[in-house]
Amino acid sequence: MNREFRVRELVLGIEGLALLRHAMDGDEDFLKARVTEIQALANGEGGPLPGGAAAVAELDEAAGYASWAARYDSLPSSYIEVEEPVVHRLLDRGPVGTALDAACGTGRQTAALAARGYRTIGVDQSPEMLAQARRKVPAAEFRHGRLESLPVDDESVDLVVCSLAMTHLSDLTPGVAELARVLRPGGRIVLSDLHPFVISLQGQCVFVHETDQLAFVRNHVHLPGRYLDAFHAAGLNVRECHEPAFNGRLAPGGYEESIADAARAAWQDIPLVIVWAAEKPENSQERTA
Repeated sequence: MNREFRVRELVLGIEGLALLRHAMDGDEDFLKARVTEIQALANGEGGPLPGGAAAVAELDEAAGYASWAARYDSLPSSYIEVEEPVVHRLLDRGPVGTALDAACGTGRQTAALAARGYRTIGVDQSPEMLAQARRKVPAAEFRHGRLESLPVDDESVDLVVCSLAMTHLSDLTPGVAELARVLRPGGRIVLSDLHPFVISLQGQCVFVHETDQLAFVRNHVHLPGRYLDAFHAAGLNVRECHEPAFNGRLAPGGYEESIADAARAAWQDIPLVIVWAAEKPENSQERTA
């Protein structure tokens, strides 16, 4: 069922989280400022909020990414800024071969793979995102398809990358199984997602929809144990797990900038992203995950 929420309630929640996290050891002026802002927001006396505090509607993946495609690469993102250095270090380890960028979106990781010499296939469910990716990486091959049913042959790629997409699935198991299916024995998987901490607190993908409305595409909470279960069920060995934390960047012009002190305090030291590195063993006896 699609749902909606309002910016004012979201801002109130962030103010409350900042107060909760720093109530024990926060500066007295900071704490008083949070209480004052919460009271003003609750009474409708706060300053103007993006979109006039109108409802933020939920869109499904198809509608959401169709709308988001043209703007997706235009604004900086703290999630991408902390994720890319970790993912790219893992990509640099090689050896170079055939790579799949599963749920490739606008081709962000496809471009990184192609630049490293990989023969790259990108797959995404959104024709609009694929159109952006084809313009960005004309040398790559792109196919329309979903994570749960990749249009890729069994054991045909040496590396699979899946970035900030698996959390759109309510169940990780089918998606991870598909990544493992297309991977050759001895091949690697690099999977990044929004961290379950930040999704639990407020991790929906809010973006500008149409001209001035806000919308979101739902992320589901998958705790690390769920990932481990899915990797194990797919016969994969987990080699690394990284959890890069918030870097202080707030989305320019977004609702958090209107309460910047509270937002930065709320997300301080919270891991934004989880990055997994896994391998498909050469034979079944090597499975240890």
